[in-house]
Amino acid sequence: MSGSWGTLRQFQILVAVYDEGSVTRAAEKLFLSQPSVTMQLNKLQDTLGIVLTYPQGRQIKFTEAGKMVVEHARRLLTDYYDLGRRVTLLKGIEQGGLSLGLVTTAKYFIPYMVGEFLQQYPSIEFQFNLGNRQQIIERIGEDIDDFYVFSHPPKDKELATVPMLKNRLVAIAPIGHRFVGRDSVSLAEFCQEPMLMREAGSGTRLSIEQFCQSRGIELNVRMTIESNEAIKHTVMSGLGLSIVSEHVLSHGGSQGVAQINVEGLDISSRWYMVYRQSRPLSAVAQAFLQSAQAVS
Repeated sequence: MSGSWGTLRQFQILVAVYDEGSVTRAAEKLFLSQPSVTMQLNKLQDTLGIVLTYPQGRQIKFTEAGKMVVEHARRLLTDYYDLGRRVTLLKGIEQGGLSLGLVTTAKYFIPYMVGEFLQQYPSIEFQFNLGNRQQIIERIGEDIDDFYVFSHPPKDKELATVPMLKNRLVAIAPIGHRFVGRDSVSLAEFCQEPMLMREAGSGTRLSIEQFCQSRGIELNVRMTIESNEAIKHTVMSGLGLSIVSEHVLSHGGSQGVAQINVEGLDISSRWYMVYRQSRPLSAVAQAFLQSAQAVS
């Protein structure tokens, strides 16, 4: 869909940049390059003939006109996806698409699940929308996506939660650290080391905090980091140890870091597929939900 008012993709990019407050983070969320996001933003501004954004230091700010366009773009995208869902209900499972809202750690395993599903239904189109836990909760509130993936889903009686595979957390250290290669490390020793943690409210951090509270222990938190990849690189640099989902290593790579065996560090949860019970599930959505349950 395009015209003198811009394309759906451009509006999607505009909303992502507004939500993320950064072209870089919006590009990561949409699986696009940063130059592509900047180019589409510029094209949209040229098409509309008004200034939507302006730089302020390293941040990107929105003009009042830009905020107005974002508001209308949200409604446009919601109506468009709703139309797609309703048409898909009429078409059946062989055609259509699904939109998934993913907390960032889920990006390490969901593409593999989707890949297996597409082997059976190759014509289905998927859209991934990445964010931290709070951002994905906000997407639920706006009823944007068909499904949402969490390790700690929000408690809401209007939501259906379907359990999937387990989410075990593991301790990591940089190659060359004195803990690497040891048969085991005591929990007391581990707690004394400088620790790199995900941001407050993330599913990984919630699991760690619940574990620490149950054991009456406290970690020596040196730094809070909002990205699993950034945590791995910071561990590699020798700034501290960390606790991450095993999926970060199994699917995201473990170069430069090593898993260490910490006595009594048994932290695991489960991944959940979440959706609004009031939202009608298309034939495609029902098939994908069954596929996700099969790997639980």
